[in-house]
Amino acid sequence: MNIIFMGTPDFSIPTLKKLNKSKHNILAVVTSPDKERGRGQKVSYTPVKKFALQNNLPLLQPEKLKNNVEFIDELKKYDADLYVVVAFKILPEAVFSIPTNGSFNLHASYLPNYRGAAPIQWALINGETETGLTTFKLAEKVDTGNIYLQQKVEIKPEDNLETLHDKLSELGAELVLETVDLIESGNYDLIQQDDSIATPAPKITKEMVEIDWNKSAIDIHNFIRGLSPIPGAFFLFNDKIIKIFKSEVVGRTDLKPFEIDQSRNELIIGCGKNAIKVLELMQEGKKRMRTEEFLRGFSFV
Repeated sequence: MNIIFMGTPDFSIPTLKKLNKSKHNILAVVTSPDKERGRGQKVSYTPVKKFALQNNLPLLQPEKLKNNVEFIDELKKYDADLYVVVAFKILPEAVFSIPTNGSFNLHASYLPNYRGAAPIQWALINGETETGLTTFKLAEKVDTGNIYLQQKVEIKPEDNLETLHDKLSELGAELVLETVDLIESGNYDLIQQDDSIATPAPKITKEMVEIDWNKSAIDIHNFIRGLSPIPGAFFLFNDKIIKIFKSEVVGRTDLKPFEIDQSRNELIIGCGKNAIKVLELMQEGKKRMRTEEFLRGFSFV
């Protein structure tokens, strides 16, 4: 099939690689515009753009998607059979309805669970032991379209945002290719989502990542997992931001919420129920360290 691929971050890359090596033909790649970042305002571009340039794929970087007549006309010239979307912006109907076979999206949850911008984070924060992947036909409302294929994925106790993200991106590439093959065959039945059991996965904001020590140790541990390594769950100590990247739950009941027990090599913090042992952390402006290394130059007591 003749495909236009749309994506932006690292999560998109395994799918783009797999499609590019497949029997299908990528006509063009659509990604976000370049941005100026950092103190020097150096121009940087997306991982998807980098891949497209390295593989000589035609590239489109529209500033906006809605009511962009020039972009829509450019898309129509390619006369694609299908648009494949992996971690991109919300497409208006004027865009996703252009191809003969419409457009489909890869979502990193078992829909209708965790609709929204941060499905991986919220699955971890909520302590799920299972999540999934879904390919669905784009519809007007976000993450509500009819389903092509789904796959359940185990969340292991040691998983955090980084490891689960990487696992889902690799497995998602397989599911996308299987979906493209399925659409090409014409032998499929779309499954309607049950809106009554849908759960949200809203974008994670800066205001949401501070640790609430009144919560139970298991809830705080899962909160840390779901935000590690980026943006990182944090707490304030003497007006300094301390981010925690790795922890474990310990059955200490003698510590009040945010009461700190520090020894030479260990850092244990009381929670609403039980406590957590901090295994990896970072002071603002410093590097990430194991606790025993961190405590050589910092004291909480």
